[in-house]
Amino acid sequence: MAKFELKFLDFIDSKEFIKVNVDETNQLIEIYSISQEQSTFIVLDKSTAIKFAKTLRTEINKIIE
Repeated sequence: MAKFELKFLDFIDSKEFIKVNVDETNQLIEIYSISQEQSTFIVLDKSTAIKFAKTLRTEINKIIE
């Protein structure tokens, strides 16, 4: 299996980014926000992550239209 790390860079400051992982139990989604000053993360269960993904797609569509 390939070893890689996917980061989503901040539009304004490319030193800040978010990354998404599945936790060790493969039950939860971890979203990390990393900047020079601090690192934070939130943990979502599967149903909340699905709702978040749908909401994100809806907001993206608002930008495109």
